[in-house]
Amino acid sequence: MIIMKFGGTSVEDARAFRNAIGIVAQQRGRQPIVVVSAIAGATNTLLSSAQHALAGDLEKATGELNSLLERHVLILENVVDDRPTVQQLILEFRRRFDEIKNLCQAIAVLGELTPRSLDAVASVGERLSSLILGRAMAERGLPAELVDARTFMITDDHFTCAAPLQHHIEEKARALLLSHLKAGRIIVTQGYIGATAAGITTTLGRGGSDYSASLIGAVLGAEEIQIWTDVDGVLTADPRIAPAAKKLKVISFREASELAYFGAKVLHPSTILPAVEKNIPVIVLNSRRPRATGTRIVADPPKSNAAVKSIASKNGITVINIQSSRMLMAYGFLASIFSIFQKHQTAVDLVSTSEVAVSLTIDNTSRLEQIVADLKEVAEVTVLEKKAIVCVIGEQMRSTSGVADRVFRALNDINVMMISQGASEINMSLVIDESNVTQAVQRLHREFFEPVPELDIFEAIEP
Repeated sequence: MIIMKFGGTSVEDARAFRNAIGIVAQQRGRQPIVVVSAIAGATNTLLSSAQHALAGDLEKATGELNSLLERHVLILENVVDDRPTVQQLILEFRRRFDEIKNLCQAIAVLGELTPRSLDAVASVGERLSSLILGRAMAERGLPAELVDARTFMITDDHFTCAAPLQHHIEEKARALLLSHLKAGRIIVTQGYIGATAAGITTTLGRGGSDYSASLIGAVLGAEEIQIWTDVDGVLTADPRIAPAAKKLKVISFREASELAYFGAKVLHPSTILPAVEKNIPVIVLNSRRPRATGTRIVADPPKSNAAVKSIASKNGITVINIQSSRMLMAYGFLASIFSIFQKHQTAVDLVSTSEVAVSLTIDNTSRLEQIVADLKEVAEVTVLEKKAIVCVIGEQMRSTSGVADRVFRALNDINVMMISQGASEINMSLVIDESNVTQAVQRLHREFFEPVPELDIFEAIEP
């Protein structure tokens, strides 16, 4: 049994749907479970409509929803031929959009948009795309069985970023899904969405469809988890920044996790975790070029002499510098600092310390003002905004001398204001100004990958 997750760009229009169905058909014999995202841009539009409603602009909210409904109808009419089925589904689409419009009216009247309401709105994209995919597959003779993810993807009630309850998911998924697989059916379900034990709709946070696929694969013991997207695999850098970027044939779970967390958009950072626990390979593939080999992510890849595998960057970083003589020889001071971030539910990316100072980075500034106010009660605080993290990643860095020297020679005239390496032997992270990111990534890529090392883990990207 395999998991096949199709992202938004892999179901963005009728042609993409047909491609996805063809890919599933080719692997029918492997007992696929298909996890589908909302069509490209749908979630953003749904959330935007709710925000317009909150601002009192119902006309704009309704206009966006009508346009999104038309997109779904257009796709439906071009992938499903049976007219009665099409008419039935159009009525269903309209009913669901009417529900969202009614919710938007309530938001406008009350002047309040709760996380629970946001999840109710955001979940509609996956529910519609899976409905189209399931019907289109059935019409083409594939035994598709649509299963609502909310019946087995049980989460807590932390709306908009709910935590899956894996024990409950395993129990429900085995009971609901395995019988369909044994009967030879192809399960179609939604990524990103779940429900509380009480049946209230939740979402796993942005990019959560990858997480859904990995969780399903982990609890059912899948042979592999396929992530179908619009790129050939994991690359040595973002090709929009470094046009000479190459594809990696295989990387480790650790390397992929670092890349995902520090800016590589091929994977959601949480995707890897359930797969790592069960040692299930994750394969990143291109739905537009299904014959391409993709990138295989495994626990123990073949040994390679490549010190650096990839370069990632992450914009929108804020640096917080904390300085106090009270830190010197004092135990518990760091704990008091990090308790403030815990209090305000803000994750820290990088940390660098000295005897009397701590520098750290965050990418969520929604509670920055409160954090700084609390920190100033125990130390002097300065804040630097519009920064970025550039990461050089590779498992062989720890056993290869001279990597740091090559990094700093490549960036010789770019100001580096913070360095973090000790915490991860496979990742050197540098904080620089956002304005220097493109130049820094291009220089580092030229240093380590141009010309491409003569190793069999690198492969050219198909034109």
